[in-house]
Amino acid sequence: MNILNVNTVIDPLRGGGVAERTIQMSRFLAKKGMKCTILTLNLGITENLVRSLSGVSLVAMPYVGNCFFIPVCGTRQLRQIVEEADIVHLMSNWAILNALVYGVARRLQKPYVVCPAGALPLHGKSIVIKRIYNALVGKKIVRNAAKCIAVTRDEISHFQSYGVDSEDVVVIPNGIDRDQYSQKDDTAIRRKLGLVAKPFILFVGRLNQIKGPDLLVRAFTSLKNDLPDYHLVLAGRDEGLLSLIEKIATEQDMADRVHFVGFLRGAEKSQLYHAADLLVIPSKQEAMSIVVLEGGIVGCPVLVTDQCGVDFVAEICGGKIVPATVEGLRAGLLTLLGKPDMLPVMGENLRQYVEQRFDWDSVVQEYIRLYQVILAGRHGGRRRFVGDWRKNV
Repeated sequence: MNILNVNTVIDPLRGGGVAERTIQMSRFLAKKGMKCTILTLNLGITENLVRSLSGVSLVAMPYVGNCFFIPVCGTRQLRQIVEEADIVHLMSNWAILNALVYGVARRLQKPYVVCPAGALPLHGKSIVIKRIYNALVGKKIVRNAAKCIAVTRDEISHFQSYGVDSEDVVVIPNGIDRDQYSQKDDTAIRRKLGLVAKPFILFVGRLNQIKGPDLLVRAFTSLKNDLPDYHLVLAGRDEGLLSLIEKIATEQDMADRVHFVGFLRGAEKSQLYHAADLLVIPSKQEAMSIVVLEGGIVGCPVLVTDQCGVDFVAEICGGKIVPATVEGLRAGLLTLLGKPDMLPVMGENLRQYVEQRFDWDSVVQEYIRLYQVILAGRHGGRRRFVGDWRKNV
């Protein structure tokens, strides 16, 4: 089976969780013996990234523009890439590359699936442009897909708002590669952070409005006297909020307890998760937080908002879920850190659950089953796919 995964950006620094998901899914498809190709733009492609894609073919197209990322490619080249695939997988949303591939796939009558990973709702920047995109092609891409893929059950309603029947939506969650988070050296990472003997709360993600780090910083700094020993570490790319975060910390006389370490990957990222006392995901909008899986696989308990698509955290006692507000996060911090002896227990609960349910080796098998059903349906009539994840996630 030849699978074409399409994602505008696969550099995790710029593309975040969707980029990481594309990389890992492609790697594990290749491990299962599938012929897998990633079609992307030549944005942030490094030698290390290429090496990490062992067994996966990579086609990185040139582009113009630093906002809309318009691919520079010939019709014949794009047609050849799509024509060689048995099935096309369109990642994310609001992408000109996706629209171009969609047009070619329709002309070739090539089956494709879409997985926006929470990106269908109109939120964030450029609302007017997104409305225009939907009117021209966005809704057609979603409605004409052989199947739509949601990463949580909550996302099914997003597809329904686009006119897709719930029976045409399959729930397959994000996955995690445990081997990438096996490196642990608390002493080394704490020495680097300057927190050798201090407990710390961790945030991992882009510093932007949707991810909510400003909410977390406001909540944490308001607890200056309640949590006198704790520090807050923020790891991720700045997308406009760093100056605000620094201002909040300075105004509350907490600048020495709020640390921004930038984007980390590889061994340092793994070590950071292992060393943290609590991982906090304060997102205002997210389909399913990959960061929860990253922290969970090493046994780090989590405090998450009710916008992260991870309801299982509360069900298994792997942490706490709170409203996406300063008040909600403040109350959550007080509750969890007020019982430090329970944190390792919660972390272990989460580790076991993530390891059993979200290992990429198992998750990717669901994709293969889905592709097989779609391709069989092309030649032998429509068949219904019923995945295990609809009832489990």
